[in-house]
Amino acid sequence: MQISRADLADFAYFMAIARHRSFRRAGLEMGVTPSALSHAMTALEERRGVRLLNRTTRSVTLTAAGEDLYAMIDGPLDRIAEASENLNRFRDEPAGRVRISVLEDAVPLLLDAVMPIFVDRYPDVAIDVSANNRMIDVIGSGYDAGIRYGGTVPEDMIAQRLSPEIRWIAAASPAYLERFGTPSHPDELREHRCVGIRLGNDQLYEWEFERDDEAIAMATPGPVTVDDSQAALCFGRAGVGIVYGAEPVFRPDLDRGALVPVLPEWASMGEALHVYYSGRRQVPTGLRLLIDLIRELRPLGL
Repeated sequence: MQISRADLADFAYFMAIARHRSFRRAGLEMGVTPSALSHAMTALEERRGVRLLNRTTRSVTLTAAGEDLYAMIDGPLDRIAEASENLNRFRDEPAGRVRISVLEDAVPLLLDAVMPIFVDRYPDVAIDVSANNRMIDVIGSGYDAGIRYGGTVPEDMIAQRLSPEIRWIAAASPAYLERFGTPSHPDELREHRCVGIRLGNDQLYEWEFERDDEAIAMATPGPVTVDDSQAALCFGRAGVGIVYGAEPVFRPDLDRGALVPVLPEWASMGEALHVYYSGRRQVPTGLRLLIDLIRELRPLGL
């Protein structure tokens, strides 16, 4: 039985569904509706006379035939995608679509300054940005690359540095400090209200402080825990408690006095922001151009 053009299109849809185990998430990756994906899979199964997916209202799994198809076409479809991307080198103007998963802090710190110039310079390149602090398998989830702090980049990825090391500080609103006082040592935070940080792997982050040769990492008490810098900033400005985060993220509030540094002599240096991607795939032209522009503009310095 020959492969039709419909089969090739539906195989690409099938691979997205197999990666995500979700019609909704696969639809987001492929730019089509879940209903369209469902119809395409039904048509593929009917043409081939075999069921590839087990579908319920809550889950999607692969049948034995689906698992076999996934294993057989994964590599060849990757090579087709690479060949298609390689044609971009011969275009007068770069084109294509790039999907990146980014840490939420990376949007105000890096992309905010870069994207207006990028979309003007490369109007035919579509950038699909997912801003989320959850730790995910970026490549397995259908993204071309991720942007994270260096310490959280998977070791099997190729990584490029996009910023210098970043200073991390504690801060609070003037109203909070007037009411509860200003700590003079990290140990005194145990007597304060602190806005805790939940990491993308669901662990609670221990605030880190450094001064000369002394380093302290401590679990902080408080009534509120967040997994997003913007939420921490909102609660910090509102006087809920002392907050902790990357100084460049806090900088606008520090400059206008909405937040005041706490224990500034104890600030610690954290990992730089990095972009990372698989070394087993060709780097999409649009991704390469975005990386080059970030390194050219250096929003945080480099």
